[in-house]
Amino acid sequence: MIEPSTVLSLVRAFADLSDGEAVKSRELILLLLEWVPAALSRYNFEPGHITCSGLVFAPDGNRILLVHHRRLDRWLLPGGHVEPEDPEIWDAARREVVEETGAILVPGTSCTALVSLDVHGIPANPNRREPYHLHHDLTFSFQAISDEFCVTEESRAVMWCAPGEFDRRQLPGNIRRAHARFINARVRRSQRGE
Repeated sequence: MIEPSTVLSLVRAFADLSDGEAVKSRELILLLLEWVPAALSRYNFEPGHITCSGLVFAPDGNRILLVHHRRLDRWLLPGGHVEPEDPEIWDAARREVVEETGAILVPGTSCTALVSLDVHGIPANPNRREPYHLHHDLTFSFQAISDEFCVTEESRAVMWCAPGEFDRRQLPGNIRRAHARFINARVRRSQRGE
């Protein structure tokens, strides 16, 4: 079971002051974690709850994995709700990626990093009796072992997407900034010989 204090520490450590949207989202996520006892529950709608997504890189390290979300009708990163059986917060992101895409990921947490924070609105869903609420999303990076994936009932389509296709797929700014943040960090590590 995920300890909210662990998530709180992870979010506090995220500090990319060059990304104003991520800074604003960080503050909202910290407030949620500090003041809402059920912040990890998918049934907490006021103001919302924590979700997780995965920025999954193809084996070549250039393309990222996208899903065409059925309900929202747009290309997004795979992700979703935290479940009580998830041992750690990044495990929730990993589970969601695998459930939605069937991707085979490098095991362990050696290549997993928190690469983005984004708070965004989710439209009401009368069929599920869910009011409009906020997803306080934590995005973790993963590396795929192969190019294999599959379409699931949660997605209309799944694809690998190169940065040159981001505009055509109308990717939201938070995904573009997460991708740039990860690539810049990889370049810095390479320059340091890590």
